[in-house]
Amino acid sequence: MSFTLFPGTRLALARESLAGLSVGDALGAQYFVPANRPADLLEGRVPEAPWPWTDDTEQACCLVATLADGDFDRDGFADLLGGVFDPGRGYGPGAVVMLREISNGLPWPIAAAAAFDGQGSCGNGAAMRAAPLGAWHADSLVHAAAQGARAAEVTHAHPEGIAGGVAVTVAAAVAAAARLNGHKPEPGQLLLAVAAHTPASLVRDGVVEAAGFTGGVAEAAHRLGNGSRATAQDTVPFALWVAARYLHDYPAAVAACVVSGGDVDTTAAIAGGVVAAHTGLDGIPPAWLAAREPLPAWTAGPGRD
Repeated sequence: MSFTLFPGTRLALARESLAGLSVGDALGAQYFVPANRPADLLEGRVPEAPWPWTDDTEQACCLVATLADGDFDRDGFADLLGGVFDPGRGYGPGAVVMLREISNGLPWPIAAAAAFDGQGSCGNGAAMRAAPLGAWHADSLVHAAAQGARAAEVTHAHPEGIAGGVAVTVAAAVAAAARLNGHKPEPGQLLLAVAAHTPASLVRDGVVEAAGFTGGVAEAAHRLGNGSRATAQDTVPFALWVAARYLHDYPAAVAACVVSGGDVDTTAAIAGGVVAAHTGLDGIPPAWLAAREPLPAWTAGPGRD
């Protein structure tokens, strides 16, 4: 990387990524309502506002509120997650149990390690919130990967869950760096950069496969997974393939996730957060931003306006 980021710039990049993540999440979630037809989005028609966001955005807001210089503050992040989480936002049963334990004082390393009978979670939760952290670390993919792992470990002790968080963090860092450098990477180039910094895992294998895939959206979802299993390995490769393919086109990226079915709020959140790290707020349709439920005031974090 050939630039240095100051704290204000880092935070601005992270907030823009959060905007893309949250709009993708909120819009994607509308297609769990049978009356809303995914095909309409391809023609520019969106569901009626407002669009409530889900646990994807709530966790990402906690992450952004925790960001500061130095290593990612895992204890502060865990405390905030446990303090504000709303089970009605669509958290899975395992996450609800874990976050209740954390809010009741159980240290996060114990809560995360105990999940799923001691296997730890390989779910897509760490990945769906990770893009703003990558935008914050746009000047170093090495740091992005290391901090992505730290942030993931708060709730995901399984290697696949951690790898998913790392992959999305690195993808957002590449996307934001490309914006600052004025250079758009080819889709395969972006994905191979992600794979190079992702731990050995099924997630990394999927990202490598995605890097060489040149077919259409429907086939990509079939081959790479559309999040139907809610695991990192079934979610992250496809969401990042979409982001890499539509890096300059936020609406097209979100639409590709929506029409592919599966865990559409999460794939749209991941792709939306990565793409917005590259396009900034200008890439997100203003009407979509206005339709999204406002983010909580505490997202800004202490001492920030």
